[in-house]
Amino acid sequence: MILYNVTIAIDKVIEDEWKSWMSEVHIPDVIATGQFIDHKFFEVLSHDDPRSTSFSIQYFAKSMDNLQVYQENFAEKLQQEHQEKFANKFVAFRTVLQSVV
Repeated sequence: MILYNVTIAIDKVIEDEWKSWMSEVHIPDVIATGQFIDHKFFEVLSHDDPRSTSFSIQYFAKSMDNLQVYQENFAEKLQQEHQEKFANKFVAFRTVLQSVV
């Protein structure tokens, strides 16, 4: 199992709009690529910046092949849509993890 984790710190001013867009548009678009079998959407509670809130969106793939297909064929377009909609209002970083048990 591969976990593709996207952590985003979003400006509090647009937090509600962003959460709605993520839940209704972006996450469904990512899942619709067919490369992930599940996802989770968490708020990061240990975040200390009073101007932003951090979230972790976790996408679960069966294999690295699925993640590579996503990254090669879909990621750029979906990330660009996010960038255009919320320019200068967020910071994001991505992590790939593999289950060891």
